[in-house]
Amino acid sequence: MTDASVAPPSTHAAGQSADRLEEHIKAATRAMLRRQAADGHWVFELEADSTIPAEYVLLRHYLAEPVDAGLEAKIAAYLRRTRRADGGWPLFQDGAFDMSASVKAYFALKMIGDAPEAEHMRQAREAIRTRGGAAGSNVFTRVLLALYGVVSWRAVPIMPVEIMLLPRWFPFHLSKVSYWARTVIVPLLVLQTLKPKARNPLGVTVDELFLEPPSELGRSHKAPHQTWRWFMLFQAIDAVLRIVEPHFPTGLRQRAIDKAVAFVHERLNGEDGLGAIFPAMANSVMMFEVLGYPADHPDAAIARASIDKLLVVKDDEAYCQPCVSPVWDTALMCHALMEVGGTEAVERAARGLAWLEPLQVLDTVGDWAEQRPHVRPGGWAFQYANPHYPDLDDTAVVVMAMDRAAGSDPSRFAGAVSRGREWVVGLQSRDGGWGAFDADNSYGYLNNIPFSDHGALLDPPTADVTARCLSMLAQLGEKPETSPAMARALDFLRRNQEPDGSWYGRWGMNYIYGTWSVLCALNAAAVDPSAAIMRKAADWLISIQNPDGGWGEDGSSYKLGYRGYEPAPSTCSQTAWALLGLMAAGEVDHAAVARGIGYLTGHQGTDGIWPEERYTATGFPRVFYLRYHGYAKLFPLWALARYRNLRQGNARRAAFGM
Repeated sequence: MTDASVAPPSTHAAGQSADRLEEHIKAATRAMLRRQAADGHWVFELEADSTIPAEYVLLRHYLAEPVDAGLEAKIAAYLRRTRRADGGWPLFQDGAFDMSASVKAYFALKMIGDAPEAEHMRQAREAIRTRGGAAGSNVFTRVLLALYGVVSWRAVPIMPVEIMLLPRWFPFHLSKVSYWARTVIVPLLVLQTLKPKARNPLGVTVDELFLEPPSELGRSHKAPHQTWRWFMLFQAIDAVLRIVEPHFPTGLRQRAIDKAVAFVHERLNGEDGLGAIFPAMANSVMMFEVLGYPADHPDAAIARASIDKLLVVKDDEAYCQPCVSPVWDTALMCHALMEVGGTEAVERAARGLAWLEPLQVLDTVGDWAEQRPHVRPGGWAFQYANPHYPDLDDTAVVVMAMDRAAGSDPSRFAGAVSRGREWVVGLQSRDGGWGAFDADNSYGYLNNIPFSDHGALLDPPTADVTARCLSMLAQLGEKPETSPAMARALDFLRRNQEPDGSWYGRWGMNYIYGTWSVLCALNAAAVDPSAAIMRKAADWLISIQNPDGGWGEDGSSYKLGYRGYEPAPSTCSQTAWALLGLMAAGEVDHAAVARGIGYLTGHQGTDGIWPEERYTATGFPRVFYLRYHGYAKLFPLWALARYRNLRQGNARRAAFGM
């Protein structure tokens, strides 16, 4: 270690007594225990940007549902509050203007009844028009505008429903795209083929957001992530399809529609919805509507009901969540409480794990089996229910929590742990890494199709998910010398370390999240903290600490032209990740850790909770970001408890995978 790595704590944090630190931990613990549901689980709000609440409003008017003036007024208040000062809307707090988010938010406010002459609407309109107008919207926004008749379907890449009938060996097949793309695309194929038009009883349009007549809008241009060679090839295919698609045989088309409906029906997932994500759920509702299903048909009714379960309605505002996160929230909270220790915290964690245990998917063979047909089910999904789409990240975190809780009674969760491990290992990709939902979902050329202007069509292996799976294997006692899965995972992480020592974080912002995840995995795998791979990572975290003692990073770190860390305001969740990462690297005594602990104790509210308005998680890089309302509540508690435990026990590294 360097001399700095053992520098004595010299900040105000280091001077606080162990009793004072314990008070902070107890206050946060009490707050978390109060938020546990009666059945043992936790679930916190999951907030995205303005697009989801805007789309919720527009879906209601698409269907000509009775106006809920009270709800719409609250959603309007949310949309007005989340505007940028220049009039448009960002994808995360203090983020850059985003065209698609701004077009949808403006459209929704106008639909709700905000007058175009109102100052905030005028500012939004000018912000959109001065940046080239709504013609710069992404594909999904163009689809919405086409459904409303604002633009023609010529402005949308052609996606014939006959895609449902393509063989697996074909260059484009649904099994070759991510779960989220699959569930969104299948009902959308029916919509693009039948081309319905919104009922829109108020007759609201947004032609004024275009610089040219919107009906004349043509195909979208190449996205920045796309290469010209591939893009031009797919554009040529798109042009040919536009000519031949109207002449596809009627019988073939009906077979494809029937297959799409069967796909949705099998995965409808009760009131948890198709894929348990808003865009897929909304598309399924519109698909049933265009196919003539009455509103009281069981499939149509439950699809529509699933969407309202995503609403968060408060006294003055309301918004629609993209999905819910109870399994993830509960598993992480169990880890934090077990770190806190003590009879009540551990018992409450046990209740959370008891709630999680029956949610393990043991019978449903999900879409992941397209690539791994001989693997038995055994994972956990992110939401209350989503059996076709369990994910590796949740599964690894749940397994580690159960293993830790078992303690001296290994039989306690032995069956669940064993099946979870089996499924995780079975989903390892050929390159040694893990994606979130599928194995080997790495068909990079598909991000060049015109439909994929968002660049988020795939689910390739990533460092953060791979780290979590490696942590699980290591915590279960495996060694790289005898575990091929561990050895391959370690090699994957070594290959994917950035030159500055960090790792990319796909599901959390961003390099701080990825680096924390990997350092925990390397620690669990017993990598020497003096090894270069760990030293570079720890030194990078230390080097980007903010003057206030915290750490921060925002969504701009995902930009294609990223050239290294750019300072961002500190957040409590990212500070906790950095601290947990440094402690995993053996740096519990470093002055940077003491300063970080001081930042957390100094920013804790009187209610025991840490406030955090900024977004620190990721749906799709550069497209869709998330604010987990639970992150700033549980991760700082976890970091403070870990710090206390290591200092009191004279240990220098954590004993668990996270």
